[in-house]
Amino acid sequence: MKQLIYYIKWFAVFVILVGADQFTKQLAIAGLKGNSGISIIKNVFKLFYLENHGAAFGIFQEQRIPLLIITVLVLIFIGYIFYRVPHETKFIAIKWILVILVAGAVGNMIDRIYNGYVVDFLYFELINFPVFNVADCYVVVGAILAVILIIFYYDDNDLNRILKKKNYI
Repeated sequence: MKQLIYYIKWFAVFVILVGADQFTKQLAIAGLKGNSGISIIKNVFKLFYLENHGAAFGIFQEQRIPLLIITVLVLIFIGYIFYRVPHETKFIAIKWILVILVAGAVGNMIDRIYNGYVVDFLYFELINFPVFNVADCYVVVGAILAVILIIFYYDDNDLNRILKKKNYI
């Protein structure tokens, strides 16, 4: 029972994150679709509606099925790692990161399944950065934090514990 409650708590975090992503996308559709966007900081940052039929930076345009397959494979891999991470305080950061990464992947996967494209709406006009969304933020921030933790916080023994043996609560 303790293990079930443990996973339900993490699932609740995941649902909240995906819900926040989907909510912001619905706001973007309702408030931005069909107009030229809303400037938040003039010539720096604006809310701008875009339908992305590809992946990050517009790659893999119109490749919906391959993108869905890749996403499912990534989700399976992350789920496997999540399950293997020890249930100890030292590893709570990596659990958070894995949940954030999964929420980002699922948030964009939902769009691809239901719309055939991903709704993007955050645009750094100053540097002409590609338009992105909250799920993209989850993936980028999660990936950067994972790299930082792996390089500077977890040692080889910690990583071996995750990858080589099953850990229980």
